Amino acid sequence: MAMKKIVLIGKMNEWMESINELLHKYFRVQLCTENPQSALGMVRVVKPDLIVLSLVGFYEADKVLFTAIQRDFPGIPVLSIGTDAEWAPFSSFYADRQFENLTRPVEKSVVLSTICRRLGISEQAMMSEAQEDTRKKVLVVDDNANTLRSIKGMLEKNYNVMLANSGMKAMTSIGKCRPDVILLDYEMPVCDGRQTLEMIRADEDLTTIPVIFLTSVNDKEHIQAVIKLLPAGYMLKPAVPAKLIEAIERALAGQSAQ
Repeated sequence: MAMKKIVLIGKMNEWMESINELLHKYFRVQLCTENPQSALGMVRVVKPDLIVLSLVGFYEADKVLFTAIQRDFPGIPVLSIGTDAEWAPFSSFYADRQFENLTRPVEKSVVLSTICRRLGISEQAMMSEAQEDTRKKVLVVDDNANTLRSIKGMLEKNYNVMLANSGMKAMTSIGKCRPDVILLDYEMPVCDGRQTLEMIRADEDLTTIPVIFLTSVNDKEHIQAVIKLLPAGYMLKPAVPAKLIEAIERALAGQSAQ
């Protein structure tokens, strides 16, 4: 049985980092900011078994996120973690059994047991699944939600797939859970693939992670510019499943594409 999938939504802070670290031991976790559009897009792509909300820094305006989850994803249970003051503005949503709150401060063991209850699994089953998932981790970075969804579908049977829709979110994800391979979109706004690769290579601890570029532009000059960055490989989009898996396995074996 595959590990359960959780989308963790909240502002990055010490508490959020500790929860992310805890959940990554037992579940397939996708970290996301509290920005409603970004969070809802990630939920659509990942199709999680559970949504976990860290309410630190949530405001009245964030009701739009609660409303959208309730409207668009009524079948996905939601567990929030927050103080009485953080929880109060959203209390009306908790009349629906979809939502449940754990009052912070709360022991991490309570967080885990509550998550298992909401997922309908035993803690023993959770531990067993975590031990059994020895798949390599692949981080897919692309600003297009359809591309993320497509590649995730191609790879999730063979790999533990993590997603990021920007270069900066990719760096955050890498810092929390080091991937074995990175599939990186070359054409992205604000922080493109080249800039993201430069950030990765600037960190000595990350330089050994193979990076495969994905590009939708098929002209000689563009491809040459990609190759000059010396990635572990590059592929044209849309990716072909068999060739993509072959490229990943080659990268894992330390064999750069020719």
